[in-house]
Amino acid sequence: MEAQRKDFPKGIPECGTDALRFALCSYKAQGEDISLSVSQVLSCRHFCNKMWQTVRFTLGVVEDRGAELGTLAQCVGNWCSRLYSTVLQCEGGFGEIRAPFCYCCPLHSFWLHSLCDIYLECIKPVLSQQDSGAGALGQIDTVHTGRGSQRESQMVRVVLYHCVSVSLALLSPFMPFLTEELWQRLHLLRGEGGDGAMASLCLQPYPQSAQLAHWHFPQEEADFTLVQEVVRVARSLRAQCGMTKEKPDMWAVCSPSQAQILLHFDPAVRTLGRITKLHLHCPQGAGSLSFPSAPPPPKGSAVGVVDHSCQLHLNIQGGVNVSKLSLQLSQRREKLLSKLEQSISRTRVPNYLEKVPERVRVETENKISALDQELRNIEEQLSALQGPPKHNN
Repeated sequence: MEAQRKDFPKGIPECGTDALRFALCSYKAQGEDISLSVSQVLSCRHFCNKMWQTVRFTLGVVEDRGAELGTLAQCVGNWCSRLYSTVLQCEGGFGEIRAPFCYCCPLHSFWLHSLCDIYLECIKPVLSQQDSGAGALGQIDTVHTGRGSQRESQMVRVVLYHCVSVSLALLSPFMPFLTEELWQRLHLLRGEGGDGAMASLCLQPYPQSAQLAHWHFPQEEADFTLVQEVVRVARSLRAQCGMTKEKPDMWAVCSPSQAQILLHFDPAVRTLGRITKLHLHCPQGAGSLSFPSAPPPPKGSAVGVVDHSCQLHLNIQGGVNVSKLSLQLSQRREKLLSKLEQSISRTRVPNYLEKVPERVRVETENKISALDQELRNIEEQLSALQGPPKHNN
């Protein structure tokens, strides 16, 4: 009780039955009792608020343009492969002892991290530039084109509507009151159609993966994992350099295959990473590229390592606190040295080659290579920040 009083000095706020139900279903079934955390229930309440905000945004986007929403079969978008995978995970949870957890975890992750953090952020420039009459940045589903059109802007709205609608249907068993209210508001955009059986979400068939088979793009979904890692490192570099409003240029020094992926998702990388331009430089194998390789990154750039074959160089000309950045780099170097020593020590155990599977050995070698490369980059940055040595006359 003392901990509860410390966490909630003004008392436990109202969370609602849907938030409580979703929190209970989010626990793994490990016995007859559940060690309920009030903070978990409050987190689910915040998730409910996020759902309200997402639907409000969707209503505004669709109503402003009067989008023809079409049917689920007519809606095609590469990004929606994430939703297909989520539905597939839910189907795999049927019959499991811990079935509610198998649903809640992927649904929560999809709505927050795929729908809100990625898709909504990527389509905002498309919608805003289309509304202002300028060319759109490029839709995430057609990101390789790099150009916008009214048709692409319309498809963005259609994909958004159906993704939100299907996600509400997936969540309805766990949040019946909230999802019904939000689904009714979305349903008004399509009209009643004279079919009384379609007037309530609880009367709709539960989404099945067979309905979304045309949304399955496993290769693009796998490729986007690299994009997320690049964005994560880019944001980390921005925070490290104290950049809040600036949008610098960024160089990606990577392999040709990675360069092709980053080019394909170029607008998404620029939007999510808050950079002006992405330069793709391939020191090896540049001849196999379908586009000219960019020149090497400028010296003195902030460097981050994505993996053993991909590095990011953020152009930080001016506006950087040198002493603060040097301190952060030194602290980062100490942490990396500790991690590197731990990784190397694992490879020195007796009979390492015989006991450890090849897959694990390759992963460890790549990790050691990436850590070593990042350490070298940090040393170069520290040398550049300290400037050339002074010579006495």
